[in-house]
Amino acid sequence: MSEKDLKTRTKSFTLSILDIVEEITPTISSKVIIYQISKSGTSVGANYRASCRARSDKEFLSKMNIVLEETDETLFWLEIIKERNLIKNDKIKKAILEANELVSIFVTIIKNTRKRIENESQKKV
Repeated sequence: MSEKDLKTRTKSFTLSILDIVEEITPTISSKVIIYQISKSGTSVGANYRASCRARSDKEFLSKMNIVLEETDETLFWLEIIKERNLIKNDKIKKAILEANELVSIFVTIIKNTRKRIENESQKKV
């Protein structure tokens, strides 16, 4: 998957999270969930874009770990929304599926970047 494809995909994911948030009826407890998932969900795309501007593999790795963390946190909140039945449509299932796929993609990217860093440092020795 190309950088451009992931930029588009993470932006679409962010927009889907905002759509979900708009459908949740604000209550005392749901306001906390709305706030948390809004923060983590919108940071996925923003932090991925930032990772693409990294000046080194180590900086890229650091930023991608943040992307992974924010995606996983968003997945957590999506699961809470589903389990609390805060919205009644398929958007939540699609978002959970996409979050899981993004987590897998980001884990793979991070593993491959770590291997590349290790290989480059071994070549210098």
